[in-house]
Amino acid sequence: MRNIQERTIGASAETLGALLDRVATADDRLWPVPAWPRLVLDSGLTPGSRGGHGPIRYSVSEYEPGHRVRFLFDPELGLDGHHEFTITADGPDRCRLTHIIDGTLRGRMRIMWPLAIRWLHEALMQDLFDNAERAATGTLSSRPANWPLWVRLLRRVRAGRPASHDGTARR
Repeated sequence: MRNIQERTIGASAETLGALLDRVATADDRLWPVPAWPRLVLDSGLTPGSRGGHGPIRYSVSEYEPGHRVRFLFDPELGLDGHHEFTITADGPDRCRLTHIIDGTLRGRMRIMWPLAIRWLHEALMQDLFDNAERAATGTLSSRPANWPLWVRLLRRVRAGRPASHDGTARR
C-alpha cells in the first residue's frame, strides 16, 4: 500500500522546514489539534523516539532537520512500513510538503485501512497542510479542507460528536 499526499505552499523551504522541526513540541503549529489526537513523541524528533497519535503508534527512524522525518510503524499496528514528511524546494518562495505512507497491510488492517483509516488519515493530512500554509504564509490559497461525510460519520461513531477545526462542536 502506498498513499501520497502533498501540497505546494508559497513559502521558502526554510520557513516550512522550521515548522516541521517543531512537530510534537509545545510550539507545534502543524499538527491539527484539537480536531485530531495530539502527536506525542517521548524524545522529540530524535531517531528511536516512540509515540504516535491516538491509536496509531510509531517511532522516529530518520530525521534530517528542516527537510525530512520518517517514522516506522509499530509492528502490532498491522502495517509493516513507514510514513514520512518531506519538504522540497520548488523555487526561492515555493515548496512542497509531502506525506507518504508506504507499507504492507496485515490482519485486520487489511480491512480497516480501506474502510476507515485511509479516509481519516487523508482528512488529517489536509488539515495539517492547511495549518502549514497558514503558519508559513499567513493565509490559505484556497478554501480550508472540508471533511467528507464519511469522515464525519466515522468520527461521530468512534468518539461521539467530533470537534471542528476551531475546537467547537461540528453539526
